[in-house]
Amino acid sequence: MHKQPKLIRFNENVLSKYQIYNSIFITLPFDTISKTGVLLPLFHDVCESGFAEKKNPIEIIEEFFTTYQQNPSQEEKLDLLFRFIQYIERQVVLFDAIEDAAFSTVNNMDGVGTMRNTKETAAQKNKREALKKHLEDFKIRLVLTAHPTQFYPGPVLGIITDLAEAIEKNDLLLINKLLAQLGKTPFFKHEKPSPFDEAVSLIWYLENVFYYSISDTYNYIQSNIFDGEKIDNDIINLGFWPGGDRDGNPFVTTEITLNVAKRLKQTILKNYYKDTRILKKRLTFSGVEHYISELEKLLFDNSVNPDLNTMYSLEEFIGKLEEIKEILITKHQSLYLEEITDFINKVHLFGYHFATLDIRQDSRVHHNVFSEIVTTLIESGNKNFPKNYLQLSESEQIEILSNVEDTVDISIFSNEMVTKTLGSIYAIKTIQQSNGERGANRYIISNNQQAVNVMETFAMFNLCGFKHNITADIIPLFETINDLSNAEGVMKTLYSNKAYMKHLAARGNKQTIMLGFSDGTKDGGYLMANWAIFQAKEHLTRISREYGIKVIFFDGRGGPPARGGGKTHQFYASLGPTIENQEIQLTVQGQTISSNFGTEDAAQYNIEQLLSAGISNELFTNSNHIMTESDVEIMNDLAKTSYKAYSDFKSHPKFLPYLERMSTLKYYAKTNIGSRPSKRSSGDELNFSDLRAIPFVGSWSQLKQNVPGFYGVGTALKKYEDAGEFEKVKKFYNGCDFFKTLIGNSMMSLSKSFFDLTQYMEKDEEFGEFWKIIYEEYVTTKRLILKLADYTELMQSNKVGKASIDIRENIVLPLITIQQYALMHIQELSKNPDADPELLKTFERMVTRSLFGNINASRNSA
Repeated sequence: MHKQPKLIRFNENVLSKYQIYNSIFITLPFDTISKTGVLLPLFHDVCESGFAEKKNPIEIIEEFFTTYQQNPSQEEKLDLLFRFIQYIERQVVLFDAIEDAAFSTVNNMDGVGTMRNTKETAAQKNKREALKKHLEDFKIRLVLTAHPTQFYPGPVLGIITDLAEAIEKNDLLLINKLLAQLGKTPFFKHEKPSPFDEAVSLIWYLENVFYYSISDTYNYIQSNIFDGEKIDNDIINLGFWPGGDRDGNPFVTTEITLNVAKRLKQTILKNYYKDTRILKKRLTFSGVEHYISELEKLLFDNSVNPDLNTMYSLEEFIGKLEEIKEILITKHQSLYLEEITDFINKVHLFGYHFATLDIRQDSRVHHNVFSEIVTTLIESGNKNFPKNYLQLSESEQIEILSNVEDTVDISIFSNEMVTKTLGSIYAIKTIQQSNGERGANRYIISNNQQAVNVMETFAMFNLCGFKHNITADIIPLFETINDLSNAEGVMKTLYSNKAYMKHLAARGNKQTIMLGFSDGTKDGGYLMANWAIFQAKEHLTRISREYGIKVIFFDGRGGPPARGGGKTHQFYASLGPTIENQEIQLTVQGQTISSNFGTEDAAQYNIEQLLSAGISNELFTNSNHIMTESDVEIMNDLAKTSYKAYSDFKSHPKFLPYLERMSTLKYYAKTNIGSRPSKRSSGDELNFSDLRAIPFVGSWSQLKQNVPGFYGVGTALKKYEDAGEFEKVKKFYNGCDFFKTLIGNSMMSLSKSFFDLTQYMEKDEEFGEFWKIIYEEYVTTKRLILKLADYTELMQSNKVGKASIDIRENIVLPLITIQQYALMHIQELSKNPDADPELLKTFERMVTRSLFGNINASRNSA
């Protein structure tokens, strides 16, 4: 049957259903919701018309109360605004659930970017064997992080899942009950979660989504590309940061790291147990019953009590399953062969670890820790370090760090950070003994600046009993523009070191290098960050190949384009042969986990999109993936011009005061959504370098200005327009997929901007001129991007994505109006020494509460 165009499918299955179910929600029999349900549409209309008439948020809200309320008191006004916030939060949840339910209908699950389409394309191009050979080595790794951009508490996530299923089945009775439940369920967390709580929240996705979607994708590849043969490569890996990421999070302890690893093992055994129960109902034949019963008991006992340790080794476990499979083939006509093969594949993919727990710490913390370690060891008579070690040059220190080994006793150190750091390395050894090597075999050094940062970590492993048999990858993370440009020199120093190269040889001559899109954009602006990372990858590929090392790039990406998000699969498909691409590794966090991987369909679709991106870049590369000398020259010039514009903007004396006083920046810490502090230092003064990328990008998003996703792009393009050379950059855009992807993602940032919301700031005595600078860059960027792409509107080629954004932005229009209304009152009250402190607190609470719905509606705003 012929499918309707995607936009029509979206309108029928998402927009229409939202309108129907929202009308049910309006009539729910709760006082706090029914009255709100009647008044909210009226308030929405007043907001729309008010902004069209250039009114500010206070004027708009006062007009609403004058028109639709009879002389309400201040308390009644604030109460209604808080109820509007609660209602809009739930409208967003409803829309999320409807989009999730319609995912497989709106998206073509066999279309471009899926494994079926990739297989058929390979067959048409006579590359079936090449595809098979590529998949023998190629991998993707999705690393789930606990960075605080997810505002839904666990119970609400459960409602979204159940609501999506009920909507898919058109179960009106259940939908009605779930909407009623939604109306009563609180969204606000009164206490910050611990790192263990964050881990438990994300393990839900492993247990209920990834376990099935990853194995389904793997099974399809095995059946349809490898013709049922065993694949030695696991193809899809999972990484996990909650409980292991210590960077800026003082609440992550060795005990939490070990408990998270234990929980991961317990959860995978629980999933295996459930699968075994299903198999037991099917494999009722002679010769296999006792195997299944034995496995069922072992899995149950060890999933209930993870300290029992009576499970088979992983090899023995797979061996038992292979024996069952052989019996089914030889004695039972391969009955239920597909089911046992699926189970074997799951054990092959997830082992006893489920996901690899990464450990991460900042190089500056390491350096201070290492100085303490050296001083204490020298004082205790340890001969590993000369007394003048701390005064030596970097190259002299590296020489010593290459050779030290010991099994130091942590108890001799009094410094808490030293014991935590060394404790995390000892924890890796413990986890590997329990969950297998894949349980924890990566140590990431964030803010890596020098080769000595890597060698200090290398030495710490060798001082903690690994003794030059380090069964873990040491991964430098380069983040700032300066560090990205120095990365090649750092790696050359490491590759020239015999001890480090011996370690790499033991790790298969592979070196993983992480690159930070979030801090790169915060530091250098959108175009420069992406181009600096692209160039760093080219240089690192070249130097690694020179030394016979296969480099693997691990991208630290957030949700929005400003943090390396947006259409990531298009980004990977656009990379050419000058960048090593044997593996795609990236972080997935917060809302991106729930929006892109929140259901089995969505997860499978997006996993396949990433796989296909890597495959097409290798097998189906076209000339648009290869930059000419002229292309590089233009890209360099655009990046430098935008970098200068962004740097000047950052250096403006009103830059930090504007963020601090006119945005929601300082309210992020009050949301209690993550265990990690919102800035690195504990001082009261706002320092740009201490500011984390999430609240930085998120604050611009809440203002509906999205500066990090476009600032400098317009200035760079205008340089070519002013010089009469715009056709040159247009030709570059049409001929370079990398640049086209960058511009496409920037369009998404522009689409989510709404400057009418903050137009009142133009008249502000202190910040008016600064607001105009931002607005003018927005207008210039939007105009020139449309001219570049020959579009009449933003995101013209992605009408469904644009429609989804438009509906979500429409839902939260009253919410962001309330947020700005509260911020305006806070500014007024802060200037008045006689202001009512309780009223000030109420408005501050209103700003904090308004963050939730806006972030969730945007899905990738931070």
